[in-house]
Amino acid sequence: MTLPERQLANAIRALAMDAVQAANSGHPGMPMGMADVATVLYSDYLRFDPTDPHWPDRDRFVLSAGHGSMLAYATLHLAGYARPTIDDIRNFRQLASPCAGHPENFELEGVETTTGPLGQGLATAVGMAIAERHLNSLYGDDLVDHRTWVIAGDGCLMEGINHEAIGLAGHLGLGRMIVLWDDNKITIDGSTDLSTSEDVKARYEATGWHVESCDGHDPADIRRAIDAALADDRPSLIACRTLIGFGAPNKQGTSATHGSPLGADEVAAARESLGWTAEPFDIPADIAAAWAAFGEEGKNNHELWKLRLANNEKKAEFSARIAGDVKPGAAFDAYLKGLVAEPPKVATRKASENTLGALTADIAAMIGGSADLTGSNNTKTSSTKPLTKDDYSGRYIYYGIREFGMAAAMNGMALHGGVIPYGGTFLVFADYCRAAIRLSALQQQRVVYVMTHDSIGLGEDGPTHQPIEHLQSLRAMPNLLVMRPADAVETAECWALALAQKDRPSLLALTRQNLPPLRHDVTENLCAKGGYRLREASAARKVVLVATGSEVSLAVEIADQLEAAGHGADVVSMVSTELFDEQDRGYQDAILPRDALIVSIEAGTTFGWERYTGRDGLRFGIDSFGASAPIEDLFKHFGLTADAITPQILAKLGA
Repeated sequence: MTLPERQLANAIRALAMDAVQAANSGHPGMPMGMADVATVLYSDYLRFDPTDPHWPDRDRFVLSAGHGSMLAYATLHLAGYARPTIDDIRNFRQLASPCAGHPENFELEGVETTTGPLGQGLATAVGMAIAERHLNSLYGDDLVDHRTWVIAGDGCLMEGINHEAIGLAGHLGLGRMIVLWDDNKITIDGSTDLSTSEDVKARYEATGWHVESCDGHDPADIRRAIDAALADDRPSLIACRTLIGFGAPNKQGTSATHGSPLGADEVAAARESLGWTAEPFDIPADIAAAWAAFGEEGKNNHELWKLRLANNEKKAEFSARIAGDVKPGAAFDAYLKGLVAEPPKVATRKASENTLGALTADIAAMIGGSADLTGSNNTKTSSTKPLTKDDYSGRYIYYGIREFGMAAAMNGMALHGGVIPYGGTFLVFADYCRAAIRLSALQQQRVVYVMTHDSIGLGEDGPTHQPIEHLQSLRAMPNLLVMRPADAVETAECWALALAQKDRPSLLALTRQNLPPLRHDVTENLCAKGGYRLREASAARKVVLVATGSEVSLAVEIADQLEAAGHGADVVSMVSTELFDEQDRGYQDAILPRDALIVSIEAGTTFGWERYTGRDGLRFGIDSFGASAPIEDLFKHFGLTADAITPQILAKLGA
């Protein structure tokens, strides 16, 4: 007997309201409102294999409206995934349950991306759709031919990142991306009329999207809209008109169902209204069996795909791409040797470009880009032709002035697999994409941020463009590897380290101004230690100068003056505080001995450097905003010169 689809959807509603009620916390309204849409999606369209959540050619499903996480947990459980179990759902929002308040990709295999910060899920899905089209252009329909589905709410469409994301998707013609908009006209504050009057559908149409509307509670109309989207070669938005909290007779259609439990009385009333007689967390056998059957076609498709892969001449190459195991090759090795033979005096942004020239020649998985600063970030190489809607095989994306959208799309590419994304902007504009950088770190994704113009060393553009607090605030972010190299060799080593980080993102802070070569030995990647002794004291060591990036050469100059005055000074290049902190205590104490005066030098805030200098050390930096002037004048103005710093160190030594 075929069960009514409303009963299948009611299983989602029951689990959602029961879990939220048990936790006394959560958002039941969206899962209850979008249950009919989700049921149609899983039953007829979504290609998945619950026995193998990592199947490379599965459809990607992103719940951008992550507050409605019980929609994801309910559908994953009902569709037959190993987790979440019903006990996991009983413990929704509790410590150690994989059913977190918002979906976390590292908690459940069926969750494609962590969502919750509204808008980022949809923007991340754009990156997934880019990766799919790129890999399809290389390996064909036999190996890569899937879609990216998104359920998004009003908040996802209001957030500023939505403008960036849909503009990029429309420009690139990502026709295999379909967004199902939960058009319930309710936010936490109440009706959307309180805060917006824009024509959302017209906005999407203006950016090159195909737009449909449907009754989100009518399965036939939902199918009609999805079929129309599938037939169009543009990305599609389907406005699904729904009733938030559908089935809760006294609260549906109101903000009362958005972010609070329904309450015991309303849950009981909803059960009666929906005709749901099962006990809490109990799914009737016939409904469970019907949901389990949804994955059978996906299992069959997966088996057919495995046969195609086995017989494909590119099997080994494709499998390696998906595994993501890469390392620099012959071109990179030759480049390193060249740095020793002919040490260049270049800006580290230029050194990064030169390094990328070798790396992108070696590693086809690298896809670069820039937020309209290609010529400044130096992120394009001869191996990376543009990726466009006419040629998805390209490896360079012109993101436009969309820093946040770029960062989120890179997360999506990394999550999709088969691609290692890197993208550039100015370091000061890390603020524009910080929320996406945070999700890179939280989701443990290999994304490389190329952040140039890293200090007052950018000169005349002035304080709006000169980073001050940025490096330390980024270093404070868990699981983000921040690296600030001092010359071309260190820059190359930092790139090698970034590519080796399969479980965290990296950020390279690079200079606009030229820097002298300091390293002349490449037999070992010294940057892997985070901080290392670049130069050892000649006289008896009294001072350790700890510097980063462009200030390392300044530290060398100061060391020369101290040595001339009879005071031995080590110079430590602190490329990455994160990597240094990961070394054993013995190594740290050897680099920063307790019997020496520790002096930090960085053209940014001094905040935080006391962690290494101690309270009795000295910290030189900038604890105000910058200024507009030529580089040399700025460093002199802010006291970051050898002639300004050396006397202060001598005074501290009592010399």
